[in-house]
Amino acid sequence: MDFRDSPEEAAFRERLRGWLTEQKGRFPTSGDEYWARQGEWHQALYQAGFFGTSWPKKYGGQDLPPVYDVIVDEEIAKAGAPARPSLGYLVVGLSHHGNEELRQRFLPGMINGTERWCQGFSEPGAGSDLASLTTTATLDPDTGEYVIHGHKIWTSYSDIADWCLLLARTDKDVPKHKGISAFIVNMHQPGIEQRPLKMISGVTREFGQVLFDGARVPAENMVGEPGEGWKLAMTVVSHEREPSTLGFSARYGKLVRQLAARVDGPPPGELAWAWVQTEMLRLHVRRRLSEQLDGLTHGPQGSLDKLLMTWVEQSVGHAALATVGTRDEELFGAYMYSRAQSVMGGTSQIQKNIIASRILGLGV
Repeated sequence: MDFRDSPEEAAFRERLRGWLTEQKGRFPTSGDEYWARQGEWHQALYQAGFFGTSWPKKYGGQDLPPVYDVIVDEEIAKAGAPARPSLGYLVVGLSHHGNEELRQRFLPGMINGTERWCQGFSEPGAGSDLASLTTTATLDPDTGEYVIHGHKIWTSYSDIADWCLLLARTDKDVPKHKGISAFIVNMHQPGIEQRPLKMISGVTREFGQVLFDGARVPAENMVGEPGEGWKLAMTVVSHEREPSTLGFSARYGKLVRQLAARVDGPPPGELAWAWVQTEMLRLHVRRRLSEQLDGLTHGPQGSLDKLLMTWVEQSVGHAALATVGTRDEELFGAYMYSRAQSVMGGTSQIQKNIIASRILGLGV
């Protein structure tokens, strides 16, 4: 299998390297300042032609193969630049389930970074069992608007978001998976309370709780038909586990190289194992991308990808702990952040259940 760049990919990579050299030091790479200025970084990448490369041209993308997204991730990691903002799952969700009017209205601003977005899925009592969510959306017949009441948690960028892709229950009298609808909610309105969450790594700007108490959304901002929110949710979480998202493997390689530079003498066993794991994931991503370019879709196989990413990130985190301990705030933060990987985007236990039931056919 040949993973080398095509001439077009090589030219793109070289142009990107030159641009990243020019940006060196302009944007923070971690901590609260990174999250505060992520919108600026998003727009800088887009304006230079390095964001939205694989998305449709008519909405502001470039219609390039997904391997270009991974090239961007690889070169960003090598340059020590800020991570590429991750919102492809929202683009895919709206592209697959929204009507053309919604796509024309919202996708361009989402892709070019002029409008900020968050995802309102998880709740305090509905994380892994997302279908148990209790946030409600009730139609007001006098205004034609839905009225939202509920509580979301682990909502990335909620405090700076202009819009939220929200799941809410519109029908309590049908099976729980069938009574959920999806909405695009304006975050700049009465009836929305923000409660930032401080993470164990010290970051305070990435996640938040959001309380909805009478917030309103026009009926035309429903994505899909009433009761089709679960279909959108499955599209979104499946994309989170796809190879384009697994371009994060480049970041793990960067961390391993940083750790190796700190070692005098033989590396600790954890670091050697992290290097092996990182290289394994890099090659796996390339294979998945080759399959994708051949027209193959992965479906529940994305759960295998998610488990691999979890194992690798936590291996790298353990290597950071073994190599520098608490002496380096950024590298120790990588260890602390890695603990969440087995929960975010669907717990490892959920992924194993999907693999057992939908791939291996166990318990059927």
